[in-house]
Amino acid sequence: MENKYLLHGKLTAKPGQRKELADILIQASKLISMAKGCQLYVVSYDKGDEDSVYVTEIWTSKTNHDDSLKVEGVRELIMKAMPILDGPPTKGQELEVLGGMMI
Repeated sequence: MENKYLLHGKLTAKPGQRKELADILIQASKLISMAKGCQLYVVSYDKGDEDSVYVTEIWTSKTNHDDSLKVEGVRELIMKAMPILDGPPTKGQELEVLGGMMI
């Protein structure tokens, strides 16, 4: 299996704005779903954390991930999300996929 680029990040919304943040990230997933190299973009919650949203992405390369930020509409969604974040986003875990099952 060719190694893939995986990014797993946590974004924390201001209290009471987690759903709005998740909705923005789901909109982003629709924009980049057809981006070159996108194999997975999943938005999720931890039931024990009322303010955070997690994003897990798998790409054929880090370059393809970086290029996805240039997809039309993505920057606008980032700007929409920034005011509802409780502080700047923290750097996500960058992982190299070694194997396993992917659809």
